[in-house]
Amino acid sequence: MTKFFSNNKIIFYLINIILVILYLYPGSLLGLIVYNDIKSQPQITDDFIISSNHFYVFFLISIIGFLTFKNKKKNHHLILYLISISVILEIFHLYIPARSYQWSDLFGNLIGVLVVFFINNLINKYEIFKK
Repeated sequence: MTKFFSNNKIIFYLINIILVILYLYPGSLLGLIVYNDIKSQPQITDDFIISSNHFYVFFLISIIGFLTFKNKKKNHHLILYLISISVILEIFHLYIPARSYQWSDLFGNLIGVLVVFFINNLINKYEIFKK
């Protein structure tokens, strides 16, 4: 799996482009597709303290990022990129019509990235899955 993503970096880049488009669109493109209503946002699971949708998205994009870039130096750049994009995209919601900045969304973004980061560090530290 790691070899697939590291050989096909375009997948990570395309997912990032899709993320930015969905994040910056004024309204919900997914709501338009699923509910035929641009004001409704599909909810995967109920929110607890953080936004579950945001957690899932950034958890997934972080996993794909860490599978794509296995180099430790690139991992440092990747974690900075993922944290930066999670904060910047949420701040843009202050200025986009029909979108709103929410702390729970921001924390969902950040926790999704950090969980994958810590799991990756544990795997690398204890050499789990190494042959």
